[in-house]
Amino acid sequence: MNYALDDELLLIKGKQSFLLVAKVKNRFGLCIETTHDEYVQGVDAGDLVIVSAPEDGVIEPALMLIDLVRTFHVPLLVLPKDHPGSKRIAYVVSVGPEIFTSCSIRRGTHPDQHLICSSDELAGITLKRSEQGVDVFPLPGSIIPRNIKYEIKTDLS
Repeated sequence: MNYALDDELLLIKGKQSFLLVAKVKNRFGLCIETTHDEYVQGVDAGDLVIVSAPEDGVIEPALMLIDLVRTFHVPLLVLPKDHPGSKRIAYVVSVGPEIFTSCSIRRGTHPDQHLICSSDELAGITLKRSEQGVDVFPLPGSIIPRNIKYEIKTDLS
């Protein structure tokens, strides 16, 4: 199924988790920091930024994470697989033209941006950029994505 993503974001909400999807506006180099290396991944306008909340939560931090990456190009940090902090990570981010959700990876420990940690209920979904927005397949029958409006406020006065 295809969903338009102009100035909107797509919320895919299950009973216990959610994914928030946005399009990248401009081309940039995304730095991915690990304990041993720094990788720079090219990101093109139209690529996807996805935030996953595998255990649900409020949407505001997910909105902030999307803007930190797509607007301010904040680097992504990748923890080692055995890092105890990965259990406390409530929101994870992936960026790319096509991203696959998986519940079999540990949060915050996977540097490959074609994967994102998700809950069981949202596992196995492929999200792929398209001219109109994003193709989402297969989508569990009980999940109905919806577009939401969000605009970053940079004027703090």
